[in-house]
Amino acid sequence: MSQRRKFIKKTLFGSAVLIPGVNHALPIFQPSSKPADGPLILSTWNHGIPANAAAISAYKKSGSIVDAVEIGVKDTELDMENLSVGLQGLPDREGITTLDASIMTGDGSCGSVAFVRQVKHPISLARAVMEKTPHVMLAGEGARQFAISQGFPIEEEKLSPKAQKAYDEWKKTSKYKPVINIENHDTIGMIGMDDKGNFAGSCTTSGLAYKMHGRVGDSPIIGAGLYVDNEVGAATATGLGESIIRICGSFLIVELMRQGRTPQEACEEAVRRLISKNKKDIADIQAGFLAINKEGQVGAFAVQPGFNFAQATLSNNDLIDSKSHF
Repeated sequence: MSQRRKFIKKTLFGSAVLIPGVNHALPIFQPSSKPADGPLILSTWNHGIPANAAAISAYKKSGSIVDAVEIGVKDTELDMENLSVGLQGLPDREGITTLDASIMTGDGSCGSVAFVRQVKHPISLARAVMEKTPHVMLAGEGARQFAISQGFPIEEEKLSPKAQKAYDEWKKTSKYKPVINIENHDTIGMIGMDDKGNFAGSCTTSGLAYKMHGRVGDSPIIGAGLYVDNEVGAATATGLGESIIRICGSFLIVELMRQGRTPQEACEEAVRRLISKNKKDIADIQAGFLAINKEGQVGAFAVQPGFNFAQATLSNNDLIDSKSHF
């Protein structure tokens, strides 16, 4: 059993039960209703359970759905077991870890950073771009210099022990072929709605393992990895970024909901569009989508089996298996 699969098993049946309010069973997916007493938070993959717990805790303190989605994914950015989010993530083919992140609120405010180095919390840097600059995206050295100007600590550029071991092993063949549901999925995307119907979302990742230096995926691209609109709802994506960018996946889902589709119908249509644009390599592609609409209905769908997501309110935090096209 691979280390990644061991980690998934440990997370599903170990750490989740340590979090108050968590149901570690995998319930059958059912649409939810709008929460009456607090937020509804969705996040991708099993690491969404602790991220949701952090988001709910933040919401209880500030009442801000933006705080919730930022602080929630910061938990994942610090998770040393997660090799696709944060500075502990697997590097590019040059042995350098670069990070992408975005954040968005329902009034259209948004910020993102791409190809940034040595910043522990790129999601907080993305929020600073949103709130403190006239821009939406900063990239590379410019993003790092902005981080310095805002007082963000600049971390030593050194691979985590697990990432270094994996990179040394990869260099023996230098073969680039991501494994679906393991190497190309660990982005965390989080979307939330408060009890007043306001939305916010966040997305953060270290991207594909052993990517070309300079590669940027869907996570920091508003409309691809994340899109939020208070008039309609919110959507986020995870998986192979190139396939998601090709269809502007999250924006597509929100617009389909605007036209009357349910979140589930919109996610399923987005997957069909993605498959149609990536037919040649679809057997090697995993991508999954999450969505919430104004009524508090939830949608989730993926290309391949194996995608799950966490759904939390003030009283529950459940890990749910998504359906898939194949």
